[in-house]
Amino acid sequence: MEYRLVDLKPGETGKIKGISGSINNKRRLTAMGIVQGKEITVEMIAPMGDPRIYSVLGYRLSMRNEDAQTISVVRT
Repeated sequence: MEYRLVDLKPGETGKIKGISGSINNKRRLTAMGIVQGKEITVEMIAPMGDPRIYSVLGYRLSMRNEDAQTISVVRT
């Protein structure tokens, strides 16, 4: 079952299935390491719920919920 990355809780991991939105959004997220087939883990959520810290390709990145909403994942 597919979910949006923003739906995962801290400690949960998902396999990236795709990115929706504009081509510029897809390019920007791909440049950040958001690549189909790779695993991404929610490390932590800011006190107000936005942004979130994710671990992907061996490094951590901060991402707004608005961007995480465009990424579809399958829980692993």
